[in-house]
Amino acid sequence: MLEVRIGPRPAPGEPLVGEGARTVALALEGERAAYLINAHRRGFGCLRKGPGVLGWPTVTDLPMPTRRPDGPLVDAFGRVARDLRVSVTDRCNLRCTYCMPAEGLPWLPKPEMLTDAELIRLVGVLVGLGVRQVRLTGGEPLLRRSLPDVVAGIAALDPRPTIAMTTNGIGLDRLAAPLAAAGLDRVNVSLDTIDRGEFLALTRRDRLADVERGLQAAAAAGLAPVKVNAVAMRGINDADVADLLQWCMERGYELRFIEQMPLDAGHEWQATSMVTADEVEQRLRERFTLTPVPGRGSAPAERFLIDGGPATVGIIASVSRPFCGDCDRVRLTADGQVRNCLFANSEADLRTPLRSGATDADLAQVIRDEMWRKAPGHGIGTSGFHQPDRPMSAIGG
Repeated sequence: MLEVRIGPRPAPGEPLVGEGARTVALALEGERAAYLINAHRRGFGCLRKGPGVLGWPTVTDLPMPTRRPDGPLVDAFGRVARDLRVSVTDRCNLRCTYCMPAEGLPWLPKPEMLTDAELIRLVGVLVGLGVRQVRLTGGEPLLRRSLPDVVAGIAALDPRPTIAMTTNGIGLDRLAAPLAAAGLDRVNVSLDTIDRGEFLALTRRDRLADVERGLQAAAAAGLAPVKVNAVAMRGINDADVADLLQWCMERGYELRFIEQMPLDAGHEWQATSMVTADEVEQRLRERFTLTPVPGRGSAPAERFLIDGGPATVGIIASVSRPFCGDCDRVRLTADGQVRNCLFANSEADLRTPLRSGATDADLAQVIRDEMWRKAPGHGIGTSGFHQPDRPMSAIGG
């Protein structure tokens, strides 16, 4: 793993700490630079915020790149993207309060959407650049009628990536088996509550029973482990997080709580109203014994054994305990834009060159250039943070 410390740029000839060690400095803004230390032997490591003491660090084992490499999807801080999130549509059949307004949003015109062949080709380019997992998202991915064909096309790539999907579960009762047959490996189903009234309040749709049937079908189709993603909303379902965990355990689902993030279409998110990861963990500990699971790696969730295991629960503290330093993700939107971060305010257009005759090598260079520009962190809570113009439904979760 890597650590980062921020400090002024060293004066010419100034000695660096660490006898015989190599030091790499990557310029940021003005007179600030990021210094990377303790590179892990597994290769390009992960950026981790330093403990607060400023100083001149050293790079051990492996130096950070001083130029843009031609191979993996590495950024200027040494993180390598291996996990691709693909939004296959921006449309959704729910209207979750933390995502979009009751009336919905203007959807992307069909001509702007990637065709199946275009989407599969771009995923293939990314797989050639080192991506090893592809997660299909939306909007609601099940609304793309050709989704089984898309899955089959991705499964035919060489090397074959692991294929996962995040869905609200509506329609999964019909599609779980065909998707599994096409090559889907795993599924995450978004479900914030098992109370019908709370579900209606959060999603503005009375579809809880449909989601439950979808979960059952996913398990029957062998899309294991079936995971449930939940957002705790203050004053609505935050008091019931332990009930949801008990419900998931009884059915063999793995639950993951996710902090609400500033990605709503109305830009109304407030940190003061967010239910934090610490609050969720505290409420769970009132009923269960939680033991941290070591070896998190680049996974977003901090996992805990429940009452000694083997069942686990995950907590994703995207806001209060950001894990940007371990991020290995790259994102492709339904209209062919590549994004280096969920919270990025810029993106690179792949659709236009793709439709203008660009080669795979041309497209790969556009992707590498965009990943190189990836910021060290999302910056939520800082004065410079600006919520992305695209809402979550148009980016892909």
